[in-house]
Amino acid sequence: MNRWTGSWLSGPRAALEPGADAGDRKTQRWRGERLGLPETGPGSVSSTARRAVGMLIDCVLSGLVAGLFTMPELPQNWSLLAWYLIGVIAVSFFGFTPGMYVMGVRVARLDGSTMVGVPRGLVRTALVALVIPAVVWDGDNRGLHDKLVGTVVVRTR
Repeated sequence: MNRWTGSWLSGPRAALEPGADAGDRKTQRWRGERLGLPETGPGSVSSTARRAVGMLIDCVLSGLVAGLFTMPELPQNWSLLAWYLIGVIAVSFFGFTPGMYVMGVRVARLDGSTMVGVPRGLVRTALVALVIPAVVWDGDNRGLHDKLVGTVVVRTR
C-alpha cells in the first residue's frame, strides 16, 4: 500500500525521489549530524531555548542603550537601531552578541572561517529583524537566515 501512497502520505522526503519509500532514507540522529557537528557539548547545535533567551537579553540591552541617548524620553524605535547595530557589529567581528555570550552560544560559518564578516552579519541581522526567516527551521535547527548566509548557531560550553 505504501508503494501507491508514499509520495504524499510519507511526507515531503518521499516526494523528492520517485518510487522511494520514506523508510529508504537515512534519518538524522541528532541536530547537526549532516553538518558534521557533535551531538552534545561545545560545537553542537544550540537549542532554541538558548537562542531565544539570548535574543531577549539583546532586546533588553538595546532598549537600555537607546534609553541612555533619549533620556528622559522613552527610546521608542531607537532601540531597534541599537539592536541592529549591536547585532551586526558583535556577530560580524566576534561571532556572538552579548545575549549569545551569556547563554554560551555563537554564530559559526559552515566553511570554517573564524569570522562571520560584515556582509554576512548585515544580511543575517536584517533577516532576524524580519522575524519570519528566524522562526522557520530545518532539521539542523538552522533558520532561513542562517541557511542563506551559510552559518549555524553552536554551543560554546
